Amino acid sequence: MSAWQIVAIFAAGVAAGAINALVGSGTLITFPALLAFGYAPVVANVSNTIGLVPGSVAGALGYRRELAGQRRRAIPLAVASGVGGTVGAALLLSLPASAFKAIVPAFIALALILIVLQPQLVRVLGRRRRSGHEHVGPAATGGVVLSGIYGGYFGAAQGIMLLSILGLAVDDSLQRLNALKVILAGLVNLIAGVVFIAVAHVAWAAAGLIAAGSIIGGALGARYGRRLSPAALRVVIVAVGVVAIVRLL
Repeated sequence: MSAWQIVAIFAAGVAAGAINALVGSGTLITFPALLAFGYAPVVANVSNTIGLVPGSVAGALGYRRELAGQRRRAIPLAVASGVGGTVGAALLLSLPASAFKAIVPAFIALALILIVLQPQLVRVLGRRRRSGHEHVGPAATGGVVLSGIYGGYFGAAQGIMLLSILGLAVDDSLQRLNALKVILAGLVNLIAGVVFIAVAHVAWAAAGLIAAGSIIGGALGARYGRRLSPAALRVVIVAVGVVAIVRLL
């Protein structure tokens, strides 16, 4: 690995860690970077998933204030994410990549529509609850399982999907839901990463560079992203989501 490759992969890890803390599409930076340097798609996906786990931990620590008081809703959703991540990792190792990636742009577009319309939809559906309400229904839990399957398989824009699901299911501030999203998406990467370490080939040098970079990026993303207003955060989410669709088409 040349010095240029080391710097580029590390920088991609920084950017991905920051975007994951803010929105959740960091894979769209690190995955193409690994492909550009000649890594096979599955190896790149596996190594990227493992490398982004430390960045999620850094992001969660940065959002610890927003995570306060969310334990009752976080535990069942964490279980749902873990189940989904395990299934998604198994699918990655057993199915052709083209089978799932073909519909990824449609999933991201739907998630973006839900994010934009979330305040209006909540009002129309009459689902306003007091801020911080802990109950999470079966529909939200099922949605988190499905997003976990997607995240374990590929992971790009999983955070956008989670935010749309949580935004419709829970009446709470977008920043608090974003903090919960960081935990759930990070758990999916962790579970999938454990599966990949056990049975798949990992490019450890690349994964290590992404991990080091994502720690820095995750801390920076959480530090500055938590200062954004809900409207500004939605703008960031939509912008990254549109870029994600373009990159995948």
